[in-house]
Amino acid sequence: MAPERPTVVVTRRLPAQVEARMGELFDVRLRQDDTPMSREALACAMREADVLVPTITDRIDAGLIAQAGERLRLIANYGAGVDHIDVETARSRGVLVSNTPGVVTEDTADMTMALILAVTRRIPEGLATMQAGEWEGWAPTALLGGRLAGRRLGILGMGRIGQAVARRAAAFGCQVHYHNRRRLRPETEAELGARYWESLDQMLARMDILSINCPHTPSTFHLVNARRLRLMKPDAVIVNTSRGEVIDENALTRMLRAGELAGAGLDVYERGTEVDTHLRELRNVVLLPHMGSATREGRLEMGEKVILNVKTFADGHRPPDQVVPAML
Repeated sequence: MAPERPTVVVTRRLPAQVEARMGELFDVRLRQDDTPMSREALACAMREADVLVPTITDRIDAGLIAQAGERLRLIANYGAGVDHIDVETARSRGVLVSNTPGVVTEDTADMTMALILAVTRRIPEGLATMQAGEWEGWAPTALLGGRLAGRRLGILGMGRIGQAVARRAAAFGCQVHYHNRRRLRPETEAELGARYWESLDQMLARMDILSINCPHTPSTFHLVNARRLRLMKPDAVIVNTSRGEVIDENALTRMLRAGELAGAGLDVYERGTEVDTHLRELRNVVLLPHMGSATREGRLEMGEKVILNVKTFADGHRPPDQVVPAML
């Protein structure tokens, strides 16, 4: 059982309000800079902490967990995704894992629609023209994009974020389709106006836009691989605000360069910050630095959930957002 004021080690800088509240409730050790901890620093923190508060930039694998001290009892992740944490190994060592689900739903769905609009309406190209001072006035054929209304949007992963994207897309007049591990209830499908496809291959072949909103798990790694990318129409657009590992990024880059896909909007990448140079050079691609959840409101709510999880655990109860392997 953790002490009344557990020692909480935070691996990155968090919003000031969150850090201040943690200081009131816990024996908290905060970072003075905002760079990821080294593996050695993480191992040291895990030996000294009752609770570790990591982020997506911290890879908590079996090797690190094996080095954790006897004190560590909770990994309270600052974020919803936990694919960077070996939950199975943590559980086997008696270390609980919690996350912050639901907080980033609206923000990520907003960013998904922003990327869809940016790619289909060629907004970055227009912005670059204006910033370079090259605009010579309106022309009937200049920077022609595509209309969203009437387009088929395929959503891969119909959880909270996928459904929030569906609602937004319907308001733009898109036809909403989806593929998911489990089919939604009929009443939910009716509310969203969404058509279910049991076969991902069949859905991909018919979509104008693909939005990836599923988590990264062993079963979704390269789920959108080279074979499936080739099923898509050459005028189709792909948007990914979920996890980069879901797409075979090399195959995607080759097809975009060859004109076999119309465009892509990406907020996440298969190799983290190592983005393919060829991908960065393409004019039909919009790349963002993992901004999907980057709102002040979202970051504060994430912190509030972390605090609730830690406080509940310190009071001798299961964290309300405990993650168990069956959930993954």
